[in-house]
Amino acid sequence: MRSLAELRRSFAGPGRLDWIGLRPARKADLIAVDNAVVGLDGLAGDHGRPGKRAVTLIQAEHLPVIAALVGRGTLAPEVLRRNLVVSGINLTALREFGLRIGELRLKFECPCAPCSRMEDLLGPGGYVAMRGHGGWCCSVTEPGEIRLADPVLPDY
Repeated sequence: MRSLAELRRSFAGPGRLDWIGLRPARKADLIAVDNAVVGLDGLAGDHGRPGKRAVTLIQAEHLPVIAALVGRGTLAPEVLRRNLVVSGINLTALREFGLRIGELRLKFECPCAPCSRMEDLLGPGGYVAMRGHGGWCCSVTEPGEIRLADPVLPDY
């Protein structure tokens, strides 16, 4: 029988980077891009926060859940104002290891809590719908370039 430590390091396969979004200014609409250069302070061209919130990411599998909780059929990633959308790997399970996307290495810092703007963007109940599904804030441990479809891997 495998130990709990071995089980925690066992992923079905790599994830995938599905979406990259840049916020050119505070409260500006996000712009979807195919690739980005990420420095220690976050994505080039993004009006983000350096340090522990340099990059925000969300699990693609949570988008339909959030949409259902606010009574929508679908939900575009740019509405949620996160930089990266990742699919196929459990981000919460990666938090103790960190992750690699292309050349980039990220360290999980804290859950990305919803802001009051979610109520305006998603409608009544938007703030509550995001709780527990809002993704993660990460710091950059190794800068690099990322591209859509890059594999997302644990950083053991």
